[in-house]
Amino acid sequence: MPQPENTALFEAQRPRLLRLAYRMLGSVAEAEDVVQDAWLRWSEASDIESPPAWLTRVVTRLCLDRMKSARARRETYFGTWLPEPLLEPEAIADDVTLTLMLALERLSPLERAAFLLHDVFEVSLGDVAATLGRDAAAVRQLAVRARRHVQESKSRYMVEDAEAERIAQAFFAATRDGDTAALQAMLAEDVVIHADGGGRVLAFRNPIRGIARVLRLYASLFRKFGDAATLLRTQRIDGLPGFVSLDRGDVLQTTALAIEDGCITAIYIVRNPDKLGHVIQALPVN
Repeated sequence: MPQPENTALFEAQRPRLLRLAYRMLGSVAEAEDVVQDAWLRWSEASDIESPPAWLTRVVTRLCLDRMKSARARRETYFGTWLPEPLLEPEAIADDVTLTLMLALERLSPLERAAFLLHDVFEVSLGDVAATLGRDAAAVRQLAVRARRHVQESKSRYMVEDAEAERIAQAFFAATRDGDTAALQAMLAEDVVIHADGGGRVLAFRNPIRGIARVLRLYASLFRKFGDAATLLRTQRIDGLPGFVSLDRGDVLQTTALAIEDGCITAIYIVRNPDKLGHVIQALPVN
């Protein structure tokens, strides 16, 4: 096929391929690398009957190859590991939130691929089987096992955009100002904080659980640093209400908030600079 048509076909699939690769790997940078590798293979291929199916197969297999080394790295990761924050100007069609991404981490690579392809990206069971090199019955079992593991992690409380922004701004203001009364009104009793610094910057190595400990933590931070944090923008992060900020000491971080029944049940903070390069690029230039 002519090169311009070849390029146009690929570019039409690029957003979907990036979403798939990110959902598989939990890394924006690695997802971009995988899609670039897929482009190189696509540019050398010919006589492809179904470009979307072919590209989906290539990206999935490239991700499966990378997941072997990625899992080994995570076993030695310092502190809590969280996916690279995906900034979303609006909710994306696949509706996979950060909480579900973390549930996917408990699956085997094949289970994760089967679940994402069949349940999220709506690939037919036969095509999933061809992609994974398994028969349809085996793939069906992979998808069933994966679905059983992750079904409890799907959010039952969908937050509209205006409400998401209100919650994010109110939470930031309360933590910046040390307003424990306002915080207490927002938090669930069993709220938990997960913070990912990767050993590069200061972060809580272990999760902080329970409203009393979380309130004490934010009160302590306010006493030590005052209201030095700066809100850069509110932003959906992996489908959750959240924001990008400069923390005390001017450390860039993203904060995502899981909501259930109107209360914040989990707070996900990413401070590892290795995971925030794409976030810096997305910020407006002053």
